[in-house]
Amino acid sequence: MDSFIVISVVKAVVVFGALLTALAYLQWVERKVIAHIQVRPGPYRVGPHGLLQPVADIVKLITKEDLSPPFVNKTLYLAAPFLAMTLALMSICVIPFGPAIRVGGVQTWMQLTDLNIGVLFVLAVSSIGVYGIALAGWSSNNKYALLGSLRSSAQMISYELPLSLAIASPLLLSNTLSLRLLVDSQAGGAWRWNALRGPFPQIFAFVIFLIAAFAECNRVPFDLPEAENELVAGFHTEYSSMKFASFFMSEYANMITVSCMATLLFLGGWDAPWPARYGSSLVPTVLLAGAGLMALYHGIHPWRRRDRYSLPAAGAVFLLAAAVFLLPAVQSWLMPLFWFGAKVGSILFAFMWVRGTLPRLRYDQLMGFAWKYLFPAAMLNLLLTGFLVAWGS
Repeated sequence: MDSFIVISVVKAVVVFGALLTALAYLQWVERKVIAHIQVRPGPYRVGPHGLLQPVADIVKLITKEDLSPPFVNKTLYLAAPFLAMTLALMSICVIPFGPAIRVGGVQTWMQLTDLNIGVLFVLAVSSIGVYGIALAGWSSNNKYALLGSLRSSAQMISYELPLSLAIASPLLLSNTLSLRLLVDSQAGGAWRWNALRGPFPQIFAFVIFLIAAFAECNRVPFDLPEAENELVAGFHTEYSSMKFASFFMSEYANMITVSCMATLLFLGGWDAPWPARYGSSLVPTVLLAGAGLMALYHGIHPWRRRDRYSLPAAGAVFLLAAAVFLLPAVQSWLMPLFWFGAKVGSILFAFMWVRGTLPRLRYDQLMGFAWKYLFPAAMLNLLLTGFLVAWGS
């Protein structure tokens, strides 16, 4: 019992520490991705290639003067960012990152807690999360903030239905609401994943889920609650310092949660695309070794003077990580983490790619697309899936 408590506390510290670090550096990654799309360098002055830019941003936000405008509802104004951030972090508690492992003679799952209704828990928490945005807009006593919060509520009503219907389709194939059992039902390779598995592959539901997830996270092209050319900054217009940062971090936390859910529901979770006997266990070693050799080459032929030292150091780190992935003692838990992280990272990259390429839709276009096209398509996909599952059984 004591070992279980200690391991649970350690898992909570590791998971939330890694999550908060990822939230800080996702902003740096997004700025770099969009900069490359738009042929710009992106942040590169603070640390090697701008790697310390997130630390500088955190220091700036913490030390920035915290202003509270007059005539706000003080209680709700302060509660809104806390509510948004808390609900955004809650969903990660039920996300499984890998299979069972043994730590100090005790078997534990790479997951904080397992609920047999984990899918419903994530849906419920994400639905309540809109209250943080709604309270922020209403309590700010600002017309732009109020319009932004109302837009967010309307988006949630419009996109929650196709999102839920898209989730229901793979649940019919796996016949469980437990996220861990969902992954177990897809084990065996990419042809067993719900997005590709017969008799009716759920690639269509996967696309609907991603489109609805963009609106759920208030991301381009559906970032109407904070459209700066229409609403200044939308629901968080009157927020500054760490209260503004809380909304900013909650958006990225929701992106991570949505990407994890897409991976678990449609892409097999931590399952490798092909069996280890065909070389799937060598993929991370090859990728990391290639990145290390490339960094060393560019360090020998530096474009800037600072790259003469930073790139060889980065190359050494990549090569060391490549060697670690070859150790049998750690492969049992490192390989599932790698494949899970690779799938989640690919979906997060899609979020950033879309932001750098697509324009924002008008509000009437967004609502019409949700009710006239996305909802009927999700309903038709669910009906076809249910028919084929019933026929096959």
